[in-house]
Amino acid sequence: MSTSLFSPYTLRSLTVPNRVWMAPMCQYSAAPDGDQAGVPTDWHFTHLAARAVGGAGLILTEATAVSPEGRISPYDLGLWNDTQVKAFRRITDFLKAQGTAVGVQIAHAGRKASTERTWVDRGRAIAPDEPHGWTPLAPSAVPFDSARVTPQELTVEQIGEIVGQFAAAARRALDAGFQIAEIHGAHGYLVHEFLSPHSNRRTDAYGGSFEGRIRFALEVVDAVRAVWPEDLPVFFRVSATDWLTENPEDDREGWTSEDTVRLAKELHAHGVDLLDVSTGGIAPDAKVGSGPGYQVPFAQAVRNGTDLPVAAVGLITDPVHAQQILTDGHADAVLLGRELLRDPYWPRHAAATLGAEAPAPQPYHRA
Repeated sequence: MSTSLFSPYTLRSLTVPNRVWMAPMCQYSAAPDGDQAGVPTDWHFTHLAARAVGGAGLILTEATAVSPEGRISPYDLGLWNDTQVKAFRRITDFLKAQGTAVGVQIAHAGRKASTERTWVDRGRAIAPDEPHGWTPLAPSAVPFDSARVTPQELTVEQIGEIVGQFAAAARRALDAGFQIAEIHGAHGYLVHEFLSPHSNRRTDAYGGSFEGRIRFALEVVDAVRAVWPEDLPVFFRVSATDWLTENPEDDREGWTSEDTVRLAKELHAHGVDLLDVSTGGIAPDAKVGSGPGYQVPFAQAVRNGTDLPVAAVGLITDPVHAQQILTDGHADAVLLGRELLRDPYWPRHAAATLGAEAPAPQPYHRA
């Protein structure tokens, strides 16, 4: 018996074997400096390989910086040099050999850069004069919170340089064997900072109106799409809401779900093939939603209001619930994060629960 959760899904020329996908999750486990900075290690290989063997149809790697200063922490992965490409190729070759599609999330942390690992001092900000610290870049000189330094406001020339860094990272991602390039436009990082009026106070062509605030995002998409093969998909991760304007108890202006639907139409016209719909991240004290699938309605709004396919994410843990999201037409695929950390074999267990088939690796077959 087959279910839609375990049916293949085709985008351009790429067919993903099922709709259970692994969301990007930072591991903060690369070297912070030297010639191994940003290079995936045996930890990354093991972490990703386990989920491929466990049956995930698509694996998206963690946020992978387009430049050293674009890292969230000094311990992030990167795609700004060829040493990183070579190390990634070992991983992508193995994942694809298991029948799993592979994608990379290319990112720039913006004003949320230069932080510690989450398990060290609760991910505190690293000051520019500390070892491994630097001054973050942002659309406007507005710090994320009171514990961080004021970021440097980007000049128009610097904005163009970062657009070029996204394109260069996409080229390296292709050389590294990735089949999908996902642009990180969510969670309060640089692209999202341009989108949201909460963090974008610019008065030039990259700020102000909706059209001005989405300009950087579209330029990044165009630059990536220009170097990415026509027959392979490009994804975009968005925070569908900042949880500011849409919270009646919060009088701050932010990015809204209506803005996301408008942006989705533009992204589709610029060559994006799927919207990865998350929420939040722009303000540390925003009141966010909760409960299983709490972000799914935002994915549904995009799917209902546009022709752009969507993937839903957010505390999806139960196979029957995951199946229902697809059956009800709320999304085209589901992305699992923490649940796949708890159980790398969740897709195989879900298939058994739903009476579906999930092909096992050949070494697991019995004669």
